[in-house]
Amino acid sequence: MAQVDSLKFAVEQNVYGVCERLGEKLQMPAKEIRLFFIYASCLTVGSPVIVYLVLAFWMKMRQYVRAQRNPIWDF
Repeated sequence: MAQVDSLKFAVEQNVYGVCERLGEKLQMPAKEIRLFFIYASCLTVGSPVIVYLVLAFWMKMRQYVRAQRNPIWDF
């Protein structure tokens, strides 16, 4: 049971970050964005999943690059 809980926590931390971030940028609830991805995936046989994965990769790369930057040059 502990493995299921740890898997659930990992999925919630990594998968839902894209919808939360889009919701912040678009000033919309993340729930509506998640529903959009689900419905669009069903109607288009999964092509929004590719967009979702690209956005997730881009967000992780931005976090990595920002962590590597030297804070002296940030104004």
